[in-house]
Amino acid sequence: MKNACLAIESVDVVLLVVDGTADLGGGDRFIAELLTRTQAPVILGINKADLQPAACLGIDETYTQLAAERGWSTVKFSALTGVGLEDLQSQLIAALDPGPYYYPPDLVTDQPERFIMGELIREQILMMTREEVPHSVAIAVDVVEEEPTITRILATIHVERDSQKGILIGKGGKMLKEIGTAARQQIQKLVMGKVYLELFVKVQPKWRQSRTQLAALGYRVEG
Repeated sequence: MKNACLAIESVDVVLLVVDGTADLGGGDRFIAELLTRTQAPVILGINKADLQPAACLGIDETYTQLAAERGWSTVKFSALTGVGLEDLQSQLIAALDPGPYYYPPDLVTDQPERFIMGELIREQILMMTREEVPHSVAIAVDVVEEEPTITRILATIHVERDSQKGILIGKGGKMLKEIGTAARQQIQKLVMGKVYLELFVKVQPKWRQSRTQLAALGYRVEG
């Protein structure tokens, strides 16, 4: 949250994406208030246009009124079908000023490879468990051994409760195996070669409230 608030004050354009199938809520108003700090243009993106029936057009009005009060532009789109995305991209590009190359043109990311490996594993966990396991999951990539024909990776999945560990492992280890298989396929694209991936699950109660554990898991801890 601290990083997000700082970023609001230093970016060229802000895109606020909201759910077009749900009414404007307190969380949306809270973020809208935060955005009063920025001098950059703000675009309100109303997502899920493909799921919004004609009877819900009143929902649009609550968002467009919010945008009008603050002088924001709006664009309605569907991330699933792609409808409206070209308009959204055009508005974002129009708000950006030309600038220098901060990284080489062929550099895909500035993040360390181990961090990306952990995020690919975490992505599969969130996709396969959905609401059953909340975002209280952290991945520690413990070992990466690069051999001529294969990359061997050992990683630990940290959760906060025993019940979460049980869900991730699944009956007879089925869920953990499925997560590992899907994550391995994604990591192979990253390293462009064969990968052996072994996952472990460890319970770390309240790790998100511990500065020591947060730092150990690679999260930046503000002073």
